[in-house]
Amino acid sequence: MKKLLRPHILNMEPYTPIIPFEVLSEQLGIPANKIIKLDANENPYGILPAVAKALQDLSNAHIYPDPESRFLRRALAEYHQLPVENILTGAGADELIDLILRLFINPGEVILNCPPTFGMYAFDTAVNGGRVVNIPRLDDFSVDADALLNAIEKYQPKLLFLANPNNPDGGLLSPKIIDALLEQNLLLVLDEAYMEFAPPNASYIHQASERENLIVLRTFSKWAGLAGLRVGYGVFPSALMPYLWTAKQPYNISVAASEAALAALRHARELEEIGQKIITERERLFKALKEITYLKPYPSKSNFILCRVLGREAAKLKADLASSGILVRYFSNPGLDDHIRISVGTPEQMDVLLEYLTTKSTETTQF
Repeated sequence: MKKLLRPHILNMEPYTPIIPFEVLSEQLGIPANKIIKLDANENPYGILPAVAKALQDLSNAHIYPDPESRFLRRALAEYHQLPVENILTGAGADELIDLILRLFINPGEVILNCPPTFGMYAFDTAVNGGRVVNIPRLDDFSVDADALLNAIEKYQPKLLFLANPNNPDGGLLSPKIIDALLEQNLLLVLDEAYMEFAPPNASYIHQASERENLIVLRTFSKWAGLAGLRVGYGVFPSALMPYLWTAKQPYNISVAASEAALAALRHARELEEIGQKIITERERLFKALKEITYLKPYPSKSNFILCRVLGREAAKLKADLASSGILVRYFSNPGLDDHIRISVGTPEQMDVLLEYLTTKSTETTQF
């Protein structure tokens, strides 16, 4: 059967997600309620009571969902004060990344990627038969603007995906770089999955419906705590909307996901207050991590902090934390294999983490 597969699929590297929570609980022999999960940038406060009630009251799951997500798109338009005609929903922003690539990329065409960054840009490019050309970031994880602009001139790509804030470091793109990229002959896709944890003026979401070459993606996974329901959205140029409607899957947002997202938007003020709690805890965590001699944390405008591990093996630190029931993210990628990423949890969770890390800093033996 292998000979029937598309050739580029045969040599593809699969995307490496985190191990599911329940599986890790079983592997570690630690009850799920005793695990502190800081490895996937999820909302540590969970879903709002109003969202839980909306899901509990769900009575129409046997009916196909609205293929146009009309009520959800209207609510998003009202929340952002944007034209509803420019909003498209997806099963997470991941589905929209794939949809954009399916619209534009022919086999063999180049997509520029700025690693380290969110892995789905390169993954979906490969799935769709595109060719990824990497423009590595600088040592501080900022975009190498000169190298990127030179690569745009050389390869003439149709698309460029950039996370803002970036994952895994949480850094923001400078407006100067974004504005320079918008002057190029390409479609710029800004992935603002973590923008709710950044300064409000950093977002470009209100420009997407006004420009011809800008798309902005958002998700309910982080700020609203709906990661398990898979619901995201994008704001697109008007000229693209007919083609997006043509190519998208018809019933991509489930009834449950739609009702949960609507309930979240009705209680957006509560979510914003929770977001502020996460931001406050992020700043406390950053200051504390700076005091730990074997860690170098990077400033973040997201709900996580990336740390370089100094003089010790990052993979071993991650494993030791896991054996104590604390899950953080480790990346084996070049340039990241001496780092861990810590999602911001509740103050109580951060106290447990910091106590462990501080205890380890006093040990004379390396781990």
